[in-house]
Amino acid sequence: MATLSSGFVKEVLPPVLDSTSSPPNLFDGTTRLYVSYICPYAQRTWIARNFKGLQEKIKLVPIDLQNRPSWYKEKVYPGNKVPSLEHNNEVKGESLDLIKYIDEQFEGPALLPDDPAKRQFAEELFSYSDTFNLVNYKAFTSTGDLEKEIGPAYDKIDDALSKFDDGPFFLGQFSLVDIAYAPFFERFQNFLLEVKKYDITKGRPKLDLWIKELNNIDAYTQTRRDPQELLAITKKRFGVA
Repeated sequence: MATLSSGFVKEVLPPVLDSTSSPPNLFDGTTRLYVSYICPYAQRTWIARNFKGLQEKIKLVPIDLQNRPSWYKEKVYPGNKVPSLEHNNEVKGESLDLIKYIDEQFEGPALLPDDPAKRQFAEELFSYSDTFNLVNYKAFTSTGDLEKEIGPAYDKIDDALSKFDDGPFFLGQFSLVDIAYAPFFERFQNFLLEVKKYDITKGRPKLDLWIKELNNIDAYTQTRRDPQELLAITKKRFGVA
């Protein structure tokens, strides 16, 4: 399948800002997307920005989450999390809200179809995403039967990928739903295979195809991190040797 991203621009990523960094010229009319290069929630918004070809319209501002600049909480986003979006003299947060906002408010290819059935299914999958992530995070430190603990969740995903037959993605064509899940699969697949010896794609052909096709999307691959870096971060976070 041909690359689906539109207006993709290969960019040189800006340096990460930490507690020693000065703030940008806040609220000067520049649209800024505050991210962390290693945060899956921020990665969602980064992918949406890239796919819509907004690299010149939305400036990336990467934050060091381990050594955050004080001005980020004080002057930008009181929640002190990423992602956040500075746009029209306002700052908005929450990754699922932001990917919808970016799709609705900015030019570029639409990331949700007009089809009401697909839109309804999209909302169901957005709602399920937190539950799906939690099931995986619990499994990271579990000593139980992984197939029983996470198999049904992955079967549900494989079934969801069978609902529409006009493409390999959740809604057929690449959409916000794929963006919502992609950063987490990037981490879960790697960790579960390396640490738990569990292959999430085994017996799940639709999921296997989805991951392969996802890796053909320039807007996504631009945001991927080194798998070993993510694995080390995840092991440390969950206290796994």
